[in-house]
Amino acid sequence: MEEKQQLEQGNPVIGYFKGAIQEMKKVTWPSKEETWRKSLTVIWFSIGFAIFLGALDFIMNKVLEILL
Repeated sequence: MEEKQQLEQGNPVIGYFKGAIQEMKKVTWPSKEETWRKSLTVIWFSIGFAIFLGALDFIMNKVLEILL
């Protein structure tokens, strides 16, 4: 038993994973509703930004056609 504890303490990989598991237990995870709400916010923002960039590209293309 003591050999196993010494190996675990001396092995940095095992120490890393033990530490990672301990830290994951401290995490406060969002509720299902909160996750959906934030996901939808990101989706709508992405769609809006894509529309904005598409419109900006269209306008700049028309301006360049007029200038050239």
